[in-house]
Amino acid sequence: MKTAWSIVIVLLLCAMVALGHQQTSSAQPLLPAAAKQNAGSNAGSSHRLAASLQVKLDRIRQNAEQAHPDQQPTVMSEEEINDYFASGRVKLPQGVKKVVLQGHSGIVDAMLHVDFDEIRGGQGSYNPLLSLFSGTHDVALEADAAGSGGQGRVHVRTVTIDGIEVPHMALEYFVEKYIKPKYPNVGIDSQFQMHDRIDVATVGYHKLTVTQK
Repeated sequence: MKTAWSIVIVLLLCAMVALGHQQTSSAQPLLPAAAKQNAGSNAGSSHRLAASLQVKLDRIRQNAEQAHPDQQPTVMSEEEINDYFASGRVKLPQGVKKVVLQGHSGIVDAMLHVDFDEIRGGQGSYNPLLSLFSGTHDVALEADAAGSGGQGRVHVRTVTIDGIEVPHMALEYFVEKYIKPKYPNVGIDSQFQMHDRIDVATVGYHKLTVTQK
C-alpha cells in the first residue's frame, strides 16, 4: 500500500539520499497482510500511537477513492509517525536499522542507524571520498521538505555520520555511485509525485499536515 509512504515520505524523504524514493513507494513498504494484522493486535498494548496513525492513513486512502475528496486537513504527530516505524509496520529499506524523525517549520531532522556495507552490497572502493560510508553508524540528516500542487520537494542541507559532517562532494559521489544506478530520481534535491490525491503536505512543529484534493 502506497498510502503510508506517500505521506510519511515528506517527513522521511531526507533519508532518501541514502535509500531511494522508488523503493519506499513500490518495494512492498508495508508488512504483508498477516503480519500487519499481528502488528495491529500488538499495537493495542505497546504501540497505541502507531494504531492511531494507521487509522488516519486508512482514512486518507479511503478519501482518495472519493469523486470529491474531503479537503479537511489530516494532522499526524511526530510521536505517531515514530511509533509507526518502531512498531514494525513498515519494512525499512535495505541497510536502515532504525529511524527517528523530528519536524519543525518546513525542516526535517532524521536520525538513522545505518549499515553502509549493506547499502553498498559488498562493493568496495579505494576512493577516499567513500571512506566515511562503511560499517554501521549513526547518521543524522537535515533537510527542507514540503509538498504543494501534488508534488513533494526535498533539499538535503547536511548529513553527519557519528557527529562528523559529510563533505558535500563525498555525499554527491556516494549517491551517484550507489544510489542513482537503482534510483535515478534521487539526489541532494529530489522531487516526486505524492499519491492518494495529496495536494499539500506541510512539516510543522513536531507534526505533519496533509490536505487532499
